[in-house]
Amino acid sequence: MRAMHDLLKQNSEIWDLFTRKEEYHPNKLDEHGRFFFAEADLKNASRPEVSRYLVENGMKVEFPENKTFAVCLTHDMDDIYPPLSHSLLSSACCLKSLDFRGLAAPFLWKFKKPEHSPYFNFSKIMDIEEKFGAKSSFYFIASREDPVRFRYDIEDIESRAGEISDRGWEAGLHGGYYSYDNLESLKSEKERLEKVLGKKVLGFRNHYLRFKTPETWELLADAGFGYDSTFGYSESVGFRNGMCHPFKPYNLDKEREINILEIPLAVMDVALFKSSGSFEEAWKFTKDLIDTTARFNGVITLLWHNFVFGCSFRKDWIKLYEKVLQYCSDKGAWITSGEEIYRWWENGFRF
Repeated sequence: MRAMHDLLKQNSEIWDLFTRKEEYHPNKLDEHGRFFFAEADLKNASRPEVSRYLVENGMKVEFPENKTFAVCLTHDMDDIYPPLSHSLLSSACCLKSLDFRGLAAPFLWKFKKPEHSPYFNFSKIMDIEEKFGAKSSFYFIASREDPVRFRYDIEDIESRAGEISDRGWEAGLHGGYYSYDNLESLKSEKERLEKVLGKKVLGFRNHYLRFKTPETWELLADAGFGYDSTFGYSESVGFRNGMCHPFKPYNLDKEREINILEIPLAVMDVALFKSSGSFEEAWKFTKDLIDTTARFNGVITLLWHNFVFGCSFRKDWIKLYEKVLQYCSDKGAWITSGEEIYRWWENGFRF
């Protein structure tokens, strides 16, 4: 992508946005050590100005079967066993709707085997996506450390994770909370997941979207990942560096391209509904970003956590997910996993 970088360098404002120059020496970090985005930083987040610049200057993108744009579906597997707070919320939701049968359901699985947990819902998610000819990526935690609670041992879900690969979906790594700036941790977690899966892991997204520009990209490349999909907003939606296309990052300090593909995250369920006042507003935000991505023949990455599909208090989030899949399918999108996007981009894209 050297030619792309050369073109971007011709416009200093576009180049600074693409490289996220302001993140190199941040004045303020949030509570999780991430770059702090003020309201002013987010005002143009819905406008992929860098992608626009590239398309206007000759970048042409093609997808399989003459699809005009792509949707990268992803799921962060933060929990396999519902935390108490989720169980209580689900019960309260059932009580409010007078669903007395479902009232105790969030707790009953504990008296059975762990695989009866409602968050063991990989098949359910894949079945939903399969109806739309879609595939997705599931990012699993393989870290033993977490600041909030024990999550799960990846070895305990070997057969379920294997089903994901067997059906043609992707299992990637959801890097631990403390791993985004630690090479040894990244390598160790990658090896642990690969041992469970019996295959190489290509895809990565860090827990809590913790990320340090550009160091995390360098570490991920050194650890042997093919692509990352952490680069997005934790409190909002949109295009963090003006790109609605995958790209090879550039290290301003070392003045070189980083050998990893970034498939930038545009919409995370939690951030979407946090910044929306209603279901209708959440849908409008998402639809506008999809339409913008389609206009530039780009790739829009969506993140819906697996817990959404296993609890009573997030039914609207499932409804929106299915509405998005229907809309993108009707628009003729290629709806697939990060791994498939990565392989296509690496083998087929030329600027």
